[in-house]
Amino acid sequence: MGVLARITMIGGLGLLTACAAPPPKLAANESVQKVPVRVALENGGAATGEVVVTVFTPAGEGRHPLIVINHGRAGDAAGRAKLGRARYAAASRFFTDAGFVVALPVRLGYGVTGGPDLENSGPCGERRFTPMFDRAASQIDQVLRVMAQRPDVDPARVVVLGQSVGGGSTVALAAQNPAGVKTAINFAGGSGGDPVRSPGKPCGPERLQATYAGYGQATRLPMLWIYTENDLYWGPDWPKRWVEAYNQAGGHATFVPMGPDGENGHSLFTHAPQKWQPVVAKYLREQGFDMPQ
Repeated sequence: MGVLARITMIGGLGLLTACAAPPPKLAANESVQKVPVRVALENGGAATGEVVVTVFTPAGEGRHPLIVINHGRAGDAAGRAKLGRARYAAASRFFTDAGFVVALPVRLGYGVTGGPDLENSGPCGERRFTPMFDRAASQIDQVLRVMAQRPDVDPARVVVLGQSVGGGSTVALAAQNPAGVKTAINFAGGSGGDPVRSPGKPCGPERLQATYAGYGQATRLPMLWIYTENDLYWGPDWPKRWVEAYNQAGGHATFVPMGPDGENGHSLFTHAPQKWQPVVAKYLREQGFDMPQ
């Protein structure tokens, strides 16, 4: 079995295996808490559950900026269950070293949180992006509100970051302009594709473009969008069209196209943190955060 085939079967869109197995014990600066959430459904009902959130805290007393990091999505139920408890160790260490409290929620339908899958957006040819991103964003917002009440968090200095489906969900959350959120970061945001059988040909890219344009109309927050040249889900061109539509509609996204990374640049966030960390640090300094040089 080739490398890309393994990516499709195991990792899906969300790089879930990068943080699949929880450690045997918590790190010294690591804790776990549960946040009750309620998500409105299109049929007028609602889904409820408790989102499991892994929290890493920085050294030092007082209040710290908060970053909420949002995972992606595997293509099958088994892959989504394997997420376990999201940790993103390298990214979490980078942000705690910079003084952030780091929160990593596992949304309903995934890993240790379990519960109903609220992010099934239909088959590739009929994918409905806005409902799935909005349902994920609702959970992220509820987690954010609880985290902002912690005594070690400065609720006025918040960053939201997401990878793949988590990236698209972060764009959706930014459109709500939540209190205290100063900026948001989208890594390889989107949903739907097959890097083996149809590399570079995402599902419904025109519809996703319209979804992003809709979010751009409502968003007042600045954003950073990072995509790689060899992302085998989206290809090199569609992300440029998406961010152009987002900004033309009124959004404020800084687009950073990264060069090729590994077999599939979609994995940049977990595969090569040394490539994106200087970009993110520079951007966050520009947004007023105290990042190391």
